[in-house]
Amino acid sequence: MRTPFEVLADYERRSLAHVAGLPEQLDAPGLWRGVGYRIGARRMASHFDEVREILTLPQVTPVPGAQPWMLGLANVRGNLLPIVDLKQFLEGERTVLHESQRILLVRQPGGDVAVLIDELYGQRSFNEQQQIPDESLADEQIAVGRYTHFIDRAYRLDEQPWGIFSLERLTRTPEFRQAAA
Repeated sequence: MRTPFEVLADYERRSLAHVAGLPEQLDAPGLWRGVGYRIGARRMASHFDEVREILTLPQVTPVPGAQPWMLGLANVRGNLLPIVDLKQFLEGERTVLHESQRILLVRQPGGDVAVLIDELYGQRSFNEQQQIPDESLADEQIAVGRYTHFIDRAYRLDEQPWGIFSLERLTRTPEFRQAAA
């Protein structure tokens, strides 16, 4: 008869022998994975490394003298986070707020920032065959205007273009870092 400890040790040994591997090890060559979301009419995706957390929109306190795209500050688990309306920053048009609104928590030098998105799609995967040629990005209306600074490539999935949006590049942009009006 085995002791409970021996049974648990055996479970652990057998479990470790069948480890499926980390997601990075399971990916096929040429497969890109990230978080999919919508900004205005555009479908975007950002790499998992760039999105620290996804949250519902907390109560926001406006900051006097801030840019119009700076919605204000929110207290998230004792940390004050600036909340940015990403659509307004990129397109100059305010996001229509609704009950199930989501924010993406993004790491930046000096502390995290939250960016408001229109809709969250969850995990998205793209392969090389779905990639839109660089010369066609402007034709797809995905990397135009201010978006050109943050989108280097795009993919087509179910007849929809998806831009790969660099949140890391966004947080390094001087205009984004200077929210005072």
